[in-house]
Amino acid sequence: MERMPLGISRLDRMIGGGAPTGSVVLLAGEPGAGAREFCYTSAAMSGLIDADPELFDLYYGDLEPGTTVPDDVHYVSFTDERSAVVTEMEFVMDDELVRTGMDDVTYVEFAEEYFQLTPVPTDWYAESMADITELGSHNDRTDVLEALGEYLTDHAADSVVVIDSVTDLVAAADDRLGWSDLTVLLKGLKRASHRWGGLILLLVNSELLEQTELGRLKEATDGTLLFEWESGGSERARTLVVEQFRGVLSRLEDEDIVRFETEIHDGGFDISNVRKIR
Repeated sequence: MERMPLGISRLDRMIGGGAPTGSVVLLAGEPGAGAREFCYTSAAMSGLIDADPELFDLYYGDLEPGTTVPDDVHYVSFTDERSAVVTEMEFVMDDELVRTGMDDVTYVEFAEEYFQLTPVPTDWYAESMADITELGSHNDRTDVLEALGEYLTDHAADSVVVIDSVTDLVAAADDRLGWSDLTVLLKGLKRASHRWGGLILLLVNSELLEQTELGRLKEATDGTLLFEWESGGSERARTLVVEQFRGVLSRLEDEDIVRFETEIHDGGFDISNVRKIR
């Protein structure tokens, strides 16, 4: 089974080099528990592979033998500009790592498609004010999903794609965007991704979802990484649980690994400890 690095070195080494190519992975977490930092680290490290191999070796180390590296890296956002995301990444990771890694990442935002049928003023999200004829042409209630689907069709093959975030699509799941539209798109994405051979990461805030809604998202993906806060005494720790993941969970079960304790440092998201069944 071909593997593509997730960009988290210790995790990649434990699971044979990375995620199986063609995987769609749901990163579901409580705020601040590490899911977003996982996305940032994955994007920057994946971009660093070609942008600066020496810096990549410093922060990540050696890739596992036989690992497939992505042809391209894409970061997709529905609400945030590139500068805002890069600035936030620099709060988390070393500035040089972020700047160099993100230089090789294609950043795309679908703010116009996302906000166009909302009360948000056009000049808050558009590069230029749309005239009345342009406003009249944007009347498809699934415009943002169609734009996302078309972009992935053209660019996702053999690439790492970070989608930040499914939470934004969930928030828009009203009269203009139904839950069925979103879940059907993800199921179709799962099918297509197996042919494309890349790796797609979907970020979602688990606290905003009902259990049935989160279950539908899990069902529509190949793997789910759950990021949680765990309290012990006077301290809180970030933890990561692999709930399901084809070609990955079986490896962890063989090692009796049930939970990862994680940390965030200059090199981004990382694993600090492994809990096993005693």
